[in-house]
Formats: sequence, structure tokens, C-alpha cells
Amino acid sequence: MAAADPAQLFLGELTCSVCLDYFQDPVALDCGHNFCQACINVWWAGVKTDFCCPECRDTFSHRNYKRNRQLKNIVEASRTLRLESTSEPEVSRVCKKHSEVLKVFCREDQTPICMVCHLSRDHKDHTVVPIDEAAQDYKCLCSKGYNSQEGNLTFKIDSCLQKIVSEFQQLRQFLEKQERFQLAQLDETEQDIIKKRDEYIDRLNEEISLLNKLIYELYKKCRQSASEFLQVIFSRCERKTFQNPLSLSPELKWGSWNFSEKSTILHNIRKKCRVNVTLDPDTAHPELIVSEDWKSVRRGDTGQALPNNPERFDTELCVLGCEGFTSGRHCWEVEAKGLCAVGVARKSVSRKGKINFRPKYGVWAVEWSGEQWCLAPTSPVTSLFLIKAPSRIRVYLDYERGKVAFIDAGKGDPIFTFPTTFFGGKRICPFFRVGFSSLSGLFHPSSQITLCP
Repeated sequence: MAAADPAQLFLGELTCSVCLDYFQDPVALDCGHNFCQACINVWWAGVKTDFCCPECRDTFSHRNYKRNRQLKNIVEASRTLRLESTSEPEVSRVCKKHSEVLKVFCREDQTPICMVCHLSRDHKDHTVVPIDEAAQDYKCLCSKGYNSQEGNLTFKIDSCLQKIVSEFQQLRQFLEKQERFQLAQLDETEQDIIKKRDEYIDRLNEEISLLNKLIYELYKKCRQSASEFLQVIFSRCERKTFQNPLSLSPELKWGSWNFSEKSTILHNIRKKCRVNVTLDPDTAHPELIVSEDWKSVRRGDTGQALPNNPERFDTELCVLGCEGFTSGRHCWEVEAKGLCAVGVARKSVSRKGKINFRPKYGVWAVEWSGEQWCLAPTSPVTSLFLIKAPSRIRVYLDYERGKVAFIDAGKGDPIFTFPTTFFGGKRICPFFRVGFSSLSGLFHPSSQITLCP
């Protein structure tokens, strides 16, 4: 305790010797000592005579004391006094109540206190320890808690790593199994094709042998006399019709694609290629009405008053998707109603005036003419010969391989694949045309395209 400091000595004189706290409503006894009014009343409680002073032990015949208003004012004013000596500890280590150094720690209140607090009524019966000892104890607790948490986290991390390794090992085994299955299916399809080929070659070799035999007989007849030759030539010269090579059945022709497309593992991979395509309303022709969620477009009855910005189609009833691709594999599905065309186009495709919808000019699309699905458009018309028009079409884009393909999303059957092209690093966007067929020259006001989730 800094007893030599005048400020500390002054503050000590303002402390009640009974409660060891600052005076509260101080009163003065006849002997001159001052106490809190409440403290002296408690001290004299039950005494009827010989009232003694707690400090000097002088006795009085009557309970007699006077209020010390001057001392009370001094105590009130001293509450704002703080130690200003540079040699004193920092404020955080000084008791705010008594301006004493915090030297002990009260375990009951879990707070550091000064020696005056320790002797006061608030902490009189509490357990206290030196503040350094308490700090060391809590440091040990913190260290144990940290080590425990570190151990728990390490265990959880190890468990998570083991789970990830196990799941990937199972996935690897599943992929290897699927690989063997797919290869077996491919081998089976290849064997079917080879069998058909060999059967046709055998039949063709047989017919070649018969032709050679006939040629030899004719050669001998030609060396006979005219009368003998004419007698037999008409009976030998029957017109022979040879069967054309058998075209591969659709099952064989698309066998490898079909089983690959429909296999579970490749189906999951295809899902990863699916992209959430949305329509770009800034490119839509004024007669096209794009939904608020940018997932469907239909042809309206009249044109809208829209700004003729450079991105907007002003003649063709077209709209592009917001998404543009310069790499990777992507697919999306659309439902078409009425006269529609779907596919992909370069982002730089012309937007003003009539447009040539061919790969040479940056458009790869198929079109429903009102009667059949065709390439959009070609001259002469290139029909896709679909028995039944699909209700949902899946568009595939493989940028690196230069492939654009169209699939019947319901059956998984291929519709058409454009020849390999080179996109040249240019951005490719989903492409749609609604409400008009350039092949049939028809308009369809209720045409609509919806992007499937």
C-alpha cells in the first residue's frame, strides 16, 4: 500500500475504521472520531449504557453523536480523485473503488480486489488468493481447455479425412465397375455390327461366285455357232437383281450412344454438365415477350416499345441466352410449342436485318416447320425424319470438340449432331427463335419456348 503518498494518506483519512470503506453519512462522537452512521448504530446495537468508541475505547453515558456535514462533502469530492504518480501501476491494475493496487483474487466473486476490498463487508468472509497465483491457476485451466479442444478437433478432422478417403474409394470402385460394364456393352455392340458385316460379305461372295460362273458360261456360248448361241442365250440372260447392303438398324447404329446415355453413371455426369440457362431480354425481338424469371419466351400479338439497342434482334424473332461459353461441356433442355428453332449461336451473330441461320454464319440450330423437324434452314430442306416430334429437346455443346448435338430428352434418342466445327475461342450462347418458320413461311402467334429446370 502506497502509504507515503499524500493522496493515499488523504484517502485513508476518509475511510471508516469499522467498515473500512469510505464514510457514508459520517457522524462525529464526543471523542472526536468519525464513523458511518449505520456502522456506529450497528456497533452500539443492544447497548443501553457505557457506549464506547470503536477506535479509542472511550465510553459515554448516552448515545450521542453529531452529523459531520463538512466531512461528508469532502468524501463526495474525493471520489473523483485518482492517483497521478507515474510510478503507480496502470489503471487496469488499480481498484476503481479504493484506488489501491489489485493484489488478491476473490474466488467467490471471480474478480481481482485490493486489500481494502478484502477487509470490507462485501468480501469479509470470502476466500482470496494472491492475484499471481489465481492467474496461474486460470492459465492452467485455459491450457487444459485448449488442449482438450485441440484434441477434439484433431479427432474430428481425422474422422472426416477417413470418411472422405472411404467415400472416394467406394466411388473409384463404382467407376471401375461401371467402366467394365460400359466396355462390355461396347464390345457386345461391336460384335453385333461385325456379325452383320460378315453375313453380308458371305452373301456378297456367294453372288460374286455365281456371277463368275455365269460369265464363264456366256463366254463359252459366244464361241458357239450363231444358231446354237441364239437357242440358249435368252434362257440364260435373265435379269439378276442383287440385294443392296443392309443398312444398320437404329439399335446398332446408335447402340453405343444409347447405352452410354442411359447408364446411371453417365447420367450423373450429364447432370453436372447441365447449366441453368436464362434468356437475355436485351436481345429479344420486340414482338417476343420474356417472362419475369427469364425462363420462357412467347410471341406477342404486337411489338413492344423497346429501345433498339445494338444487342436486340430487330427483324428475326430471336433471343439469346444470358450465358456464354468459351470452354467445357454444357447441356440444357427446352420445351417447344408452335413454330420454334433451338440451338446455339455465336455471341457476335448479326442482330439487324435478315439472318442466315447456318453454321457458316454462326448459328447451329434445328427448327420445327409445322410438319417436321429440320435443320434451320437449309436449301434444299434437310429433314430429320423423326417418327414423332419430341416434346422436350436437350441441347448439347462440347466446346473443345466442336460438337453441337440435339437429343430427345424424353427417350434419350439422338436427333441430330452437327459436323465437327471450330469455334475459334469465340463465345457461344444458347439460341432461340419463336413464332415463325423460314422453311414453311408460316407465322404462329401462340408459339412458346420454355427452359426446363
